[in-house]
Amino acid sequence: MTLTAQARGTIAELRETVALLHRELTRNELVIWTAGNVSARVPGEDLMVIKPSGVSYDDLTADTMVVTDLHGNLVHGELAPSSDTAAHAYVYRHLPEVGGVVHTHSTYATAWAARGEPIPCVLTMIADEFGGEIPVGPFALIGDDSIGRGIVDTLRATRSPAVLMRNHGPFTVGRTARDAVKAAVMVEDVARTVHIAHQLGTPAPLSDDDVDRLHARYQNVYGQH
Repeated sequence: MTLTAQARGTIAELRETVALLHRELTRNELVIWTAGNVSARVPGEDLMVIKPSGVSYDDLTADTMVVTDLHGNLVHGELAPSSDTAAHAYVYRHLPEVGGVVHTHSTYATAWAARGEPIPCVLTMIADEFGGEIPVGPFALIGDDSIGRGIVDTLRATRSPAVLMRNHGPFTVGRTARDAVKAAVMVEDVARTVHIAHQLGTPAPLSDDDVDRLHARYQNVYGQH
């Protein structure tokens, strides 16, 4: 594949960014051993940058990141891509607004996935980031794009950037890879908090109107613009 100098420069930057973002997964205790992955779409190209399969987080560098096309075929890199590459690629092919995808097996979010139960919108933080309950996607086996289809079909019916794939774990998306990592950190935090709330009683859900107002403010007003 022939790439412009600009595209090659963008890929080099994204390989560095994606390598650094994997440190956020370990720093926030969202992954163990070699599980989990971050990817980023290459703007203007049918390509993505993703973690290699089965490589220790301690050994991840920009040079170890791999580049594939949006069907999961290796384009650049010396290592085999993540086993979740087909799922990430499917998301990019079908959700053009998505620029980053993250998968973890973080403990509390994965516990909700194991139960096949959405995380209810009982916290302002859930309304802010997820715009309602965090949904559950269907069970699917790794190996083809079945997981990707489940992610896309579920996310298309919600404002949530996170889906709990049944009996598997959370996948999150974002405008950038960093946004997707943020959603992964936040989904684990609210999964833990709502779990604890259930131990104390039955948490009260927020009204739809309040959820809408909170989500609109957080997405459009909060922070620096």
